[in-house]
Amino acid sequence: MSGMLVLTVGSAAYLISGLSVPSFKRLALRWGLTDRPSEKKAHTRPTPYLGGLAIVLGTVVPVLVVLREADQRIVAILLAGGVITLLGLIDDIRPLRAVTRLTAEAVAASGVVLSGVHVTLFGGWPDLALTVLWIVVMTNSFNLLDNMDGALGAIATVTAGFLSAAAFVSGHAALGLLLAGLACACLGYLPHNWAPARIFMGDSGSLFIGFVLTCSAVLLVTGHGLDTAVAGLLLPTFVAGVDTGVVLLSRIRAGRSPMMGGTDHVSHRLRRTGMPTRAVAALLGAVAALAGALWLATVLRLVSPFAGALIAGGATALLVGRLQGVHVYVPIEHLKAPPRIRERRR
Repeated sequence: MSGMLVLTVGSAAYLISGLSVPSFKRLALRWGLTDRPSEKKAHTRPTPYLGGLAIVLGTVVPVLVVLREADQRIVAILLAGGVITLLGLIDDIRPLRAVTRLTAEAVAASGVVLSGVHVTLFGGWPDLALTVLWIVVMTNSFNLLDNMDGALGAIATVTAGFLSAAAFVSGHAALGLLLAGLACACLGYLPHNWAPARIFMGDSGSLFIGFVLTCSAVLLVTGHGLDTAVAGLLLPTFVAGVDTGVVLLSRIRAGRSPMMGGTDHVSHRLRRTGMPTRAVAALLGAVAALAGALWLATVLRLVSPFAGALIAGGATALLVGRLQGVHVYVPIEHLKAPPRIRERRR
């Protein structure tokens, strides 16, 4: 696959996403799909959802135009990603019950797994079940990263970029093209969501991003051993995994339900330390870039899979533990977010 084709898809994805955001913003305002201010939120006026649809459009359209023939696994990811987008859109319009969302996500993940995208650790149905569980958990972990202006957009841009490079190196050209499109579509959306955000992604976008990134990471480790699988699953989802670990552990320690929402995610903890919102988004993007670069180095055999897995696991455990020291369940004085900075409760 030529570099010119990749450049064409990336440029188209960037332009389609960036230029379509204003249209989706007007549509969201017309439909009343807005995140409204309240005592629990920092923004001061209703801010529209549907920005994620611009990302989906920018990702899918150029890829469908240039891909004449594709591996059935890529087709399955695209089709299931469409289902996930629809699920997220419905949830944006009228919130669904958790069991309904999780069931639909599991069905979509199962379709991808049955197409041949799954870990190969134990053999048989345990690999399939483990992969479905991982895809569902990490899809929602990425979804929950969309809790502050610019955060998920920055993370997704660099993660998709490094995964795209890893896919091309590994011989998965169609997957590399899809991920390049996703990276550029997220980049086109990011200026509209950078603090102070003029539009929010919504579940339609965040679930699509999480699903495509997670499924792509699984595809790249399909057929590989334990050390490669661990490195390839943990590194591309590093920030999302750390965030989920931090939240679950802190809620359990505090006697709270792990399923309840709250401003106790990594981004909120960094804000508690006094970091500006833009700096938080940039830092999370930088961490995702480091993790993505390490995975690419592993694919290039510059780092052994065992070392990659060890670093990923050790860094996750270290950060989950250290971030428990930032108190989030008691009021902290003199720490109000700047006007219109989004910190949604998740």
